[in-house]
Amino acid sequence: MIFQPKTLDFDLSPYTGLTRESWIEAGEYLLNGVFGNIEKFEDPVVMPRKETEVTYPHLKAPQGVQESQRKAEVFEGLTRSFFIGAPLIHIKPDLVLHGYSIREYYKSQILRICTREDELYVGNYEDQVRISGTDDPFRTFQQTVETCALVIGLWVCKEEIWDTYTKEEKDVIAALLDSYAKANTVPQNWRLFNMLDMAFLYMEGYPIDHDIMMDHAQAILNYYAGDGWYRDGHAFDYYSCWAFNVYSPIWNLWYGYDHAPYVAKKFEEHSNKLMETYGDFFDRDGFTNMWGRSNIYRNAATSAFDGNMMLRHSVADPGLARRISSGSLMQFLSREDFLYKGVPTLGFYGQFTPLVQGYSCAESPFWLGKAFLCLHLPADHPFWTAKENNGSWERLKNKEIKETVLNGPALCFTNHEANGETILRTGKILRAADDIHGMWNYSKLCFNTKYPWEATPTGEQKEKTDGLYVGNGEVESQQYVLKDTTTGEVSRANVTFWHGEKNGVLYRRQFFDYQEKRQCHWTQAINLADFPVALGVIRVDKLRLHRRPITMTLGSYGFADNGTQIIEKTNGSAKAIILKGHDATGKEKQLAMTIYDGWDGLDVIHSRGTNPDSERSMVVYAFLSRKKQYGYEPYVLISQVITKESLEDFSEEELFPISSVTYTDGKQCGGYGPVTIALKNGETRVIEFEGIEGNLQL
Repeated sequence: MIFQPKTLDFDLSPYTGLTRESWIEAGEYLLNGVFGNIEKFEDPVVMPRKETEVTYPHLKAPQGVQESQRKAEVFEGLTRSFFIGAPLIHIKPDLVLHGYSIREYYKSQILRICTREDELYVGNYEDQVRISGTDDPFRTFQQTVETCALVIGLWVCKEEIWDTYTKEEKDVIAALLDSYAKANTVPQNWRLFNMLDMAFLYMEGYPIDHDIMMDHAQAILNYYAGDGWYRDGHAFDYYSCWAFNVYSPIWNLWYGYDHAPYVAKKFEEHSNKLMETYGDFFDRDGFTNMWGRSNIYRNAATSAFDGNMMLRHSVADPGLARRISSGSLMQFLSREDFLYKGVPTLGFYGQFTPLVQGYSCAESPFWLGKAFLCLHLPADHPFWTAKENNGSWERLKNKEIKETVLNGPALCFTNHEANGETILRTGKILRAADDIHGMWNYSKLCFNTKYPWEATPTGEQKEKTDGLYVGNGEVESQQYVLKDTTTGEVSRANVTFWHGEKNGVLYRRQFFDYQEKRQCHWTQAINLADFPVALGVIRVDKLRLHRRPITMTLGSYGFADNGTQIIEKTNGSAKAIILKGHDATGKEKQLAMTIYDGWDGLDVIHSRGTNPDSERSMVVYAFLSRKKQYGYEPYVLISQVITKESLEDFSEEELFPISSVTYTDGKQCGGYGPVTIALKNGETRVIEFEGIEGNLQL
């Protein structure tokens, strides 16, 4: 059953109707599902598990590892659901669900998992080393992540739970926290877990190692890349938002403002910088884009707004922050497929295994509970009292586009008034050549808020041209796939270098099957140049090959196939395929892919189980063949993908927006020099790849 708020106020919240009371109802809705799966008060928060091959506890792992993972699952279920439970306990300390006092349940469970003699004891760091049988001196454990969730929850409902423990009971909990706080961690966002553990202990009068604290803090500062974003490992993704820009403000409150004012000031500046553009990261409906790893956390991406509002000098727009937070909340809670046996699925909407990482368990999706931390803000806070506004979307007029380019994290996102979608284009991406999963998460050419990324389409064993078989992994949505027809080797672009925007065109370069030990000039590549139009993006990309013959494909977004009309059109040498249909919720959807120079043709591949929005799906794709090892064949590939949220026909100008293409060399191949694209609306784009070589960033 979907969530249907009982309390709505469209005067205060003209876009969503949601209020603070609505959010309380949503929290109870989720916790009600949790406690519907708990048979006895003594049982831990271990939820029904639909997927068993990818997620932990890993059934084929050694016994010691399984034991450690089972303890981690108990810890994760408790603390992540506590993200939702803690603010509700503070607001409604007498809340009862399924006959359980929520306050008493969490109070009991927290103490039990920290008590060595209890069967639910999750073990301290030293216990985990012993249980797992590891001899790795730098080994880390999932429990470190969950200690941080625990201390945040204990802070949010301090009066109702933490303050009611005896001194002896607090010491038991503190001892477990301390063992992880000072132990090994992962050199990226995990450092913040240790920092918050220590900060909480310090607030409560326990001794900590201030040198370790500041070592972590200086490292976190050095991960900052600009524009409000932090590099997490090598990647940029939502961890910059739901980790760095949530935990650092809390750390400021608990420790930084008083004991490390310089670091605290920088954390505050970074969060405020994020707020300058973060509202435009979401679409007109407040939808969160499916991008990066851990997308089972969904609307946790909105928790960065709450993080900013904890700061002494917050700049977040409260009306916009609540509008986006509520819109993203309903993006998921309004879906019939969101829950499995009462708890969020391991997916983006419904269960979607291609999205899931091995470090997740059935309870991991409750990281989305971070979005509910906004309930710690009192009822009279501006986040709850300001009238909803829709930021840039209110200022965009007929078919206007707002483009934001952030060179630090290599992000370019465009807000399209004509269809209400936000399209994200990314760079500075490095994945292993065999990490297809990581390429889905990071290496798509475009990520669209209304068209979540598609895994490799299954297709049919059907020969198309020159040895190209769709269904053999030779087509991907929003990705180029290259096949060496001499060896049969298929490769994807696993590295994306960023050049940035120049005269309205975004420049990047992708390498296929990139390996660090191989010189770049021996690696197949493609130069990317793209720019937004009212309903999507036009691509004017250029092959950079050292080896032929090859075939290549480029896919559109994945399209939910619940009965789809396929239409083909031509305009001179240009060709288009249009898909008309509905998503899994019945909403009207329409997509078109158009090809111009460089491509041999267009087709459609059907798939099953590869789209997060629908069991069946389709991808329109362009294909080409280059047969000569050397020779002046077409280099420039021109295409377009556009979408709209209705079945109203695309106009001829929308389908075929280009009036002329002019090559410097006078040939339809673009071997050298600028390529001039004249659009039918009177605009012109000049594509000039020369010069990007000296400023490619990773």
